[in-house]
Amino acid sequence: MILNHNNKKLKILTGNANRELAQEIAEILGVEIGAVEVSKFMDGEINVRIKETVRGYEVYIVQPTNAPSDTHLMELLIMIDAVKRASVKHVAAVIPYYGYARQDRKTQPRDPIGAKLVANLLTAAGADRVVTMDLHAAQIQGFFDIPVDNLKGLPIIAEHLKQRNLGDSVVVVSPDVGGVTRARELADRLNCQIAIVDKRRPRPNVAEVMNIVGNVEGMTAILIDDIIDTGGTMVNAAIALLEKGAKEVYACCMHPVFSGNAAQILQDSPIKKVIATNSIHLPEEKRIPKLVQLSIAPLFAKAISYIFDELPVSRLFD
Repeated sequence: MILNHNNKKLKILTGNANRELAQEIAEILGVEIGAVEVSKFMDGEINVRIKETVRGYEVYIVQPTNAPSDTHLMELLIMIDAVKRASVKHVAAVIPYYGYARQDRKTQPRDPIGAKLVANLLTAAGADRVVTMDLHAAQIQGFFDIPVDNLKGLPIIAEHLKQRNLGDSVVVVSPDVGGVTRARELADRLNCQIAIVDKRRPRPNVAEVMNIVGNVEGMTAILIDDIIDTGGTMVNAAIALLEKGAKEVYACCMHPVFSGNAAQILQDSPIKKVIATNSIHLPEEKRIPKLVQLSIAPLFAKAISYIFDELPVSRLFD
């Protein structure tokens, strides 16, 4: 990718959260990842050392804040502080997966709003811009007083599904009422109908499927959600769809959080394939045979190049 430098200097840095993705982004942009040493003191405190000059550079720090979210978030905050103190021209926090996004509002008295707190921390640390993807709640963009680019991973998943040639009998299924807009967008891209899983959630991370709204009999069902966490929602929905006559079920998400033994639960389920992006680095034991991870590096590389060259990022949404 050729950048119009205009006497500007670009540098990509990364912490320990997803070095593979950062490396891929840097390779597409044709730059080297900056030398950064991220370690811990004996007492567990995070230590960051920038081992090359960043004075006058536009710096993009690639660091999703998935588990351990406290560690990855602190790495990001300290790296922002370090480069700001080293006289960078501009620093953008590139956060493919924005942790704490599910704490976007108060649902009960005395609840925190963690997503807003993280926004405050990033701004206080010195971030000039945030580049993220598929925020769990779109209103989180309004928690910032700096520019936020919320990219979409859904077109990448849609293109992959088209290449699978799933046939004409396809239905996109939202695992809950709140995800209908996302399911509708995917269905429009695949030119098919949608269905909805009507479920009740008695407590956090526990989902009980109640009913299927829409026709799924004899069809290939594609479940779509922004996050797969414990896997329970997707597996329960898949079982319900098969009981209603679906031919086979695919589960798709932008962010494979895969908490606990979620990966094994998905592998042991009747789901045919689990399709996700690589916004989150998964250890080898969670890269189950059913999992297909699609790279978002080209998307983020384009976003960074557009911002660097002062071009409209809105091009990526056309």
